[in-house]
Amino acid sequence: MSFLPIDRRSLRFNLLIRLGVVALLVVGVTWLLHGILLDSLAREFLGDRLRQEAHYTLGRLERLEGTSVQWLDADSLATEVFHHLYVLRVGDRTSSSHPSWLITLEPLLDGAGARLFDVEWQGRHLLVYREFFELDGDPGVLLVGEDFAPVEAGLGRLHWWVGGIAGIVLMLLIVLNLMAVRRSLRPLARLQDQLAEFQKGQRERLDLDCPSELDGLLIQLNHFMGELQRRLQRSREAVANLSHTLQTPLAAVTQVLRGRRPIDDRRRQRMLERLEGIQAQLTSELRRARFAGPDSAQHVVVAQEAATLIDMMRTLYPDKRFTLDMRLPPEHSVSVERQDLNEMLGVVFDNAGKWAREHVICRLDLGPEQALVLEVEDDGPGVPAPALSQLGERGKRLDESTPGHGLGLAILKQVVAHYRGEVTFFASVAGGLGVRIELPCK
Repeated sequence: MSFLPIDRRSLRFNLLIRLGVVALLVVGVTWLLHGILLDSLAREFLGDRLRQEAHYTLGRLERLEGTSVQWLDADSLATEVFHHLYVLRVGDRTSSSHPSWLITLEPLLDGAGARLFDVEWQGRHLLVYREFFELDGDPGVLLVGEDFAPVEAGLGRLHWWVGGIAGIVLMLLIVLNLMAVRRSLRPLARLQDQLAEFQKGQRERLDLDCPSELDGLLIQLNHFMGELQRRLQRSREAVANLSHTLQTPLAAVTQVLRGRRPIDDRRRQRMLERLEGIQAQLTSELRRARFAGPDSAQHVVVAQEAATLIDMMRTLYPDKRFTLDMRLPPEHSVSVERQDLNEMLGVVFDNAGKWAREHVICRLDLGPEQALVLEVEDDGPGVPAPALSQLGERGKRLDESTPGHGLGLAILKQVVAHYRGEVTFFASVAGGLGVRIELPCK
């Protein structure tokens, strides 16, 4: 005989098990409490009835003619006055509805105050109520009892009937739980379908009318899907840029190499410049393709990375003095991928070291709303105010005297913009160029 496999990691299976256990506990505890409450109510009801019987009996005794001795000796007293089992003691004389009662209940005649007793008699459960009184100057005690066994048997049958109904209710709860779980998990099935559509290229974003508990999941998934789209777009742009930029110089170099004309120094220099341009373009596009972006779920300690890069710059430019003004907490981290942060810091540090005469100042601070603020100033020749707006344009160089291809600041602006930050160029107090980078905290 084969059984259907059970996936114990299934959310549906675990929900059904947990809801089933809860329903079983609730129904079971309710059934047990029903039995306890039913027994308590029946005992309280019979006890009150025995109390009323005792008061009624004492009232009848006071209205009967004759002395208390006659009442104790009267054979018809049990049928005339008492409707239950009884034991009556007036003075030093005792009477009962059955002699065996005296053996079992006589100890209850002594004591103080009215009270209800549970008594086991010949394997039967009795309820006995005791009442004290005074008759013709003689103290008396009256015990009135009733067999509780028939009532308990009836209560037991009722309790088991209720148990059967509770079992039916439990099965109904399990079926309803199954239906509720299936209905509640429908958004996950629709989410799976939409993810499959995204994988096939039929959808760009997730759009579900789902419970609020899934809002955060959908936001994160849409962020990741958007990041995938942006990376794909960057890859396509890089391929297009390379295709457009490299075709002409590669064709020119190929034509020169295939030609039979001798390659003099001037033509060799032009070929070298074209090849260097191709290499710079490839490096730029590879660096752009490596950007992780703000949704990479990575954090980096700024002070540690900045200090490491400053030490590297001091090695690359030993004749320049780099000063790091750290105004951040030592363990302050930002939601930036490590290589992306090093790319940003490396571009501005290297650019400042390349143009500075003697001194480069680097400041790291916290701006409004805990934004990361980086300012780098050098004492180099600087940039004219009208030309500041042209910095960061692709391939734009304002000075050809220093080696480079004008791609560093362009890459810087692209990385910072990718993290929804801002780059500002300004004239340094020391006379050179100042660069301010502001990255939001998240």
